[in-house]
Amino acid sequence: MQSPLPVRDGVNATRLRLPDEGPWDTAMDYMMHRWGHIDPQGILDRFDAGEIVGEGGVRLSRSTKLEDHTFIWYYRTLPSETRLPVEITILHQDEHILVVDKPHFLPTTPGGTYIQESALVRLRNQLNLPDLIPMHRLDRMTAGILLLSTNPETRGKYQVLFEKRQVQKEYECVSAATPADGYPAVEFPTVVRNRMTKSRSYLLAEVIDGEPNAETRIERLTTFDAGTRRPVDPTSRGTASARALYRLEPHTGKTHQLRVHMASLGLGIVNDSFYPDLLDKAPDDYSKPLQLLARGITFVDPITKQPVEYRSQLELSEAHG
Repeated sequence: MQSPLPVRDGVNATRLRLPDEGPWDTAMDYMMHRWGHIDPQGILDRFDAGEIVGEGGVRLSRSTKLEDHTFIWYYRTLPSETRLPVEITILHQDEHILVVDKPHFLPTTPGGTYIQESALVRLRNQLNLPDLIPMHRLDRMTAGILLLSTNPETRGKYQVLFEKRQVQKEYECVSAATPADGYPAVEFPTVVRNRMTKSRSYLLAEVIDGEPNAETRIERLTTFDAGTRRPVDPTSRGTASARALYRLEPHTGKTHQLRVHMASLGLGIVNDSFYPDLLDKAPDDYSKPLQLLARGITFVDPITKQPVEYRSQLELSEAHG
């Protein structure tokens, strides 16, 4: 359902569904019930300024009956945010798409404590593109190639590519060169298939019994000593500090899929605070980004009908060389 309010300061208006019934006479009474403990005067001011609207952009007043509207839209009061010390690099822009290198620590879309400090809102404001929409997402802690649509009229053509899995993605990560104790040896390249699930109420993704719905091909590219960065043979004795650079090719796109699949082999990604073990929440350490990078994306452009490939210019800080 399209919002009748335009994007403001790079952020979409919030949509709220009003209940069919309840102990509230007006839409304002319900909003006070939901949000009055946070910003009661702000709610009153929005009604008085005509900034709370229903379908078609109809302005609501303090006396608008609850049953008059099913959905209403309004602008939230945005919290003050400290700018994250990371920057986005634009790799390609045309009348249909925008391709960028998203840095570690910056979320793709606004949510939680990150609104203005998200790739989408930053780019909307920087480029004056209020209709900008990401075609896929990268975790906040993952860096690399991010594709966004700049044109609502052609957006569906790119969305279909992702829906039909006609987009090939390539990632890189740094992990130990050999599995942790208790895990079997791995012969590369290998393919991990399992069934994954993630509920909104639980922080981590989980592997469960059932028909596989997640698949990743994993290839070990190089091995090196974590201290000297010199090449090493991971099969030799005394190589406990050996790390490796891996190429990951996901054939599905489950939340945290690559991190879970690497951890399932006993090869948890360097600086991963979720897998294999959930660490206590701590402030971001910008000197220790998650060693996971969306290296490239390939597809046949639905407008030009030509194959295209976009490659990240970023490098993983723990990768050798």
